[in-house]
Amino acid sequence: MQIINQTNRTFLLEVINQEKPDLLTLIGDVKGIDSLDDDKIREINQYLECRSYEDVERKLDPTIWSYYDANAQRVRYTDKCPENIPESMLTEIKLNDYDSFFKTILTVMNSRKSQGMLNVEFQFENLLEMMSPKKVMEDIKMVRKEIQYNYAKYAQLDDGDPTKRDVGDKLNLLFEEASTNYSDIMSMIPLAIEDIKTRLLLGAGEQKDGGEAVAPGLLTMSETGELKILEAPKEESTSLVTLEDSVSTSLIEALKEDYEAVSETPNDYVQSLVVRTFCPLTVTGQNEVDVETEVANYNTYLEFYRTSKDEFIKTVKPIVEKLLGIRMFFDQYKTKTKGMAPSLLIANVSPEMLAKSSNLPRLITYLSTVNSKNNFNDTIWYAIYPNLSWSQNVTNKISRERFMGNVKKAGTDVNSMESLSVLLNVFKDFRIETFFSFENREETTFNALATEGVEKAIERCRPLTNQVFSEFAIPVLPNFTVLPKNKSGVKLDSRMRVTGDNGVELSEDKEDVMRLWIEGVYINGAYVAAGLRAAFQCPEYLKGHLGKNRIKTAPDLPGVRFDVEEGNQSLMAYTTMPKEITGFTNTIKDQINQKNFGWIFASENSSLKGQNITNITVYKARNLMYDSEHSTYEPVYKTQVSTYIERILRYVTADFKEDNIKTFFSNNPESQKSKWLVYKDCINAIIKDGDNLDYNIDSEYGICELTISFNGSPRNLEVQINRLTSNNM
Repeated sequence: MQIINQTNRTFLLEVINQEKPDLLTLIGDVKGIDSLDDDKIREINQYLECRSYEDVERKLDPTIWSYYDANAQRVRYTDKCPENIPESMLTEIKLNDYDSFFKTILTVMNSRKSQGMLNVEFQFENLLEMMSPKKVMEDIKMVRKEIQYNYAKYAQLDDGDPTKRDVGDKLNLLFEEASTNYSDIMSMIPLAIEDIKTRLLLGAGEQKDGGEAVAPGLLTMSETGELKILEAPKEESTSLVTLEDSVSTSLIEALKEDYEAVSETPNDYVQSLVVRTFCPLTVTGQNEVDVETEVANYNTYLEFYRTSKDEFIKTVKPIVEKLLGIRMFFDQYKTKTKGMAPSLLIANVSPEMLAKSSNLPRLITYLSTVNSKNNFNDTIWYAIYPNLSWSQNVTNKISRERFMGNVKKAGTDVNSMESLSVLLNVFKDFRIETFFSFENREETTFNALATEGVEKAIERCRPLTNQVFSEFAIPVLPNFTVLPKNKSGVKLDSRMRVTGDNGVELSEDKEDVMRLWIEGVYINGAYVAAGLRAAFQCPEYLKGHLGKNRIKTAPDLPGVRFDVEEGNQSLMAYTTMPKEITGFTNTIKDQINQKNFGWIFASENSSLKGQNITNITVYKARNLMYDSEHSTYEPVYKTQVSTYIERILRYVTADFKEDNIKTFFSNNPESQKSKWLVYKDCINAIIKDGDNLDYNIDSEYGICELTISFNGSPRNLEVQINRLTSNNM
């Protein structure tokens, strides 16, 4: 691949962080210029080009902001840094693997993938408990255990011992992790909830005796031999001690000092809570507890935690779905030997903004720079247009809402068909193939496709068919389900109430059970389709996935001609996504095969040479260019092969010089056509057995017509001949 070294650079039309640079801003004013200079392209790549998911986190730093609203007495979250809130009153929340919600969703994905279960079989609810205060406390207990262990070692070592400094480094990291839980009040709420449960119920909710107060006692035997448990005498001292007084006392002081240092508004109640959380003590004197106050606090904390988490999830879920999509784009490239690894240029601006008439000149100037030169390092081959609006005509109209139903409202992150059409009309001139998928909702999942088929999607895509840009439009169905809507409930806990004799219990009433509803989490299919197609371009990927089946691979040719629909190739080069459903019925499969529409994923029971395929495979790989003669949509590989040949032809013939064109197609062993024919039996051959590549020069009009025949199916291209040679200049 000495001429074109990559055929999989992808353009993502999406916003990740509005506070970071975006493509339009970086391009700047383009009046009076035809292309951008090299320094500007390098700057754009520096900020927006990502070669791994880690690059995305580092360059775009996905973040949301929170602040407290005193008027509404609640926490607010936003994906854009609010300008009217002082910086000191804002909290940045980084959306990475350490965020509780993101971590929970990733755990759900990895767990279902490792177990190989279908959506209907998997117990999503068990993992979603990670978001409850109880699970937050369990994570903290692990940190607490490490702190106590290392602090005990630290206290025993001499000050001059080098080992003490090593242990000190570990303690600094552990205290830093612990401080994230007490540096702000919001992080302390789940700790306060569990702390009150522990102190009032003495068993974290496991009390079964009707909530009577527990009095610690001693087992005794009377003079007659009768066993009795007598209430232990209360000691005069109200101090709290542990088995290792000196170490624990020192650790308590260290925790107090650290809390005072990191908290902007420290108070005694929270300080005591920090100590009880990270250095639990044995109580020798039963301190008086104001039960009613603590129960009221518990219920207030629990309700505040629920509403805050609910607000947080509503804000963060669309961003998390984008990040999961990007993660899965890169995840498709699974190969032991790295070669042409996919790269992603993230616009960090909405498609609607890109498609504005005032912004199109900037976009066109950028694409002219990277796609209209004989330098192909920055050439864009694919684009991803996610979250296309899935509008449907509601036929079941009602005069009034008698019962609570789904709120039908337009999503804030949904992109329009009009903007897609505008961008496709631009992309066609630069031969960029665009993968687009519909918005995340139940109607665009595997379940919907398995029951309803592709007719609705075909109807929705009708405005994009029979257009000059149709061959560059690739509709992707369905979207992937990470968390089904009907299994997305999270039980946080139950309200507490005071019983007789000043006891307490957790309410079992249905209305007192506090739940969150995530409303499902999905991944747009366009991310996975583009990621898989980008992976196909790497000869090392094809060799690793198909080579073990004795299929030859040309080491220096990209996979532009690879047809995933051919033979059993979809069972050798499949996605990294686990199966979701039992499969399609024969009726649905017949419909899909008859229509040959779109890039369709399948969740089928299949095997190859005795090995079960447990992942999602590609069933169809078509664009919206309709062949009326054969009543079918065109395979996507034909477009990229045509693009690749045209670009190689331009490069080798020095911008389509007539005499060089004749050499290009000659039978000379050194001609480009002859070099390609050497590899015709390889899986990534440019010209395969049954294919043909020919040309015809129209001298009168100065046009060269290329005919690329794919196993008897012709595709025509026209290029303008450059007749200037050294002899007639």
